[in-house]
Amino acid sequence: MLISDDSLLRRRDLAEVIGAAVAAKASGVGHRRVATAVGVPTSTVRGWLRRFALNAEAIRVWFTVLAHGLDPMLAVLVPTATALGDALEAIAVAARAASLRLGPVKPWSFASVASAGRLLSNTGWPWAPAG
Repeated sequence: MLISDDSLLRRRDLAEVIGAAVAAKASGVGHRRVATAVGVPTSTVRGWLRRFALNAEAIRVWFTVLAHGLDPMLAVLVPTATALGDALEAIAVAARAASLRLGPVKPWSFASVASAGRLLSNTGWPWAPAG
């Protein structure tokens, strides 16, 4: 299946918009204010944030492993105060490692490609165990 690197599977909005919403939530902004800031309906943003929160630990693990695969000398990632923050940090660090090794990449484009567009999916995660 082909999906553009600026998109996530089954999502109309760009990965960068979704990422901005998740980052704002991690900074303590409520979903209504996030929705207003990104210009998307509240229910849509609430759905993104819920799905990301449900996947946060798997996202953190997946992108931490990717980061260390791209940069074996990378230091241990320091936990933040929340699972959401940890997942965002792992995405950012992995995107930076990819940029240093492969050339410039945008963090949310990298997140889309590295998750095969399934960052917010409830099925078919690339990091889910088979079977």
